[in-house]
Amino acid sequence: MRSDMDTNVIGRSARQHGLSLVELLVSITTGLLILAALVALFVNTSRSNREMARANLVIENGRLAIELIEADLVHAGFWDTFVPEFDNQTTAAIPADVPSALPDPCAVYNGGNWNAAYKTQLVGLPLQVYDSNATCSGIVTDKLAGTDVLIVRHAETCIPGVGVNCAADVAGTLYFQSTQCSTATMPYVLSDNNFTLMKRNCAAIATKRKFVSNIYYIRDYAVTAGDGIPTLMRSQFDTVGGTPAHQPAIAMIEGIQSFRVELGVDNVSETGAAVDYTVAVNWQDPSTRQTPTNRGDGVPDGNFVSCTTATPCTVAQLMNATAARIYVLVRSRDPSRGYTDTKTYALGSSTVGPFNDNFKRHLFVTTVRLPNITGRRVTP
Repeated sequence: MRSDMDTNVIGRSARQHGLSLVELLVSITTGLLILAALVALFVNTSRSNREMARANLVIENGRLAIELIEADLVHAGFWDTFVPEFDNQTTAAIPADVPSALPDPCAVYNGGNWNAAYKTQLVGLPLQVYDSNATCSGIVTDKLAGTDVLIVRHAETCIPGVGVNCAADVAGTLYFQSTQCSTATMPYVLSDNNFTLMKRNCAAIATKRKFVSNIYYIRDYAVTAGDGIPTLMRSQFDTVGGTPAHQPAIAMIEGIQSFRVELGVDNVSETGAAVDYTVAVNWQDPSTRQTPTNRGDGVPDGNFVSCTTATPCTVAQLMNATAARIYVLVRSRDPSRGYTDTKTYALGSSTVGPFNDNFKRHLFVTTVRLPNITGRRVTP
């Protein structure tokens, strides 16, 4: 006869048996499904994060490239107090400093090359644009085909050694010095020595500013030739080893695949007549002198123009450029799995794509008003 204690032990033993094979298989399957879902979620999240990082980097690089070039362009044609005669509407005589030819932006610095006519060209034409690397071939190396070369010139906006961000006055550096002294025999000096021009009072030495000339172009690689990462490059004019010259280009921003520049040319006056520098300023209203009939009004006329090998920009177009439109096409550094770029991109008068590859791209466009040139032409 069983006791109550024996009955309780037997009941507990029956209730405490292990999982059946079916239950075990169901549990393992359920666990694997949950694990697979978590892995898929992790993979998708990681992929989304990578794509978002790529997109953010494309946007960041594009904005940085635009801001870098725009910050330089707004200073184009700044020559301290000096204004070229052809752009000075207070000059009654026929301007004597109209550039007669395009300067070689990378001419070796010496007395033979850097003569008065050449300096007139540099100062009068603060912008130059090409679609080839024939100019400055020693500086513009490994240029990506189908992209532009932009040269921007001006005087530095700060005075040497003044403030924490302006380089000290260094002997042998090329400086620009201008004067408003009425007895001066020359309006400016662009040299590496002998700065004797005076201020307006003709008593104190005028300030001098470093000569700035920057060349922008796209190289077809970033670090190692053949790596396939297009990169925005910049060469700066500086003095190294005692010789002023354009220095080897430095990589600025990776992923810049296309770069185009178009110029807005102010070649018609406010009255609709053509700009003409072979004669003195002709005023429609001689008593008030508010509307010149043969000088620009600062507003680009007609379509923006591209400077190409087939149709290069002329001296007249470059000296009357009052705006620049910049196109920057940015490409992601790494390809995106499952994505194919079938889009075309309009860079002004030219179109690129479709590339039919796995890289994502974004086009940035901005128009920069050239205040140092435009402002001289605006009449009250």
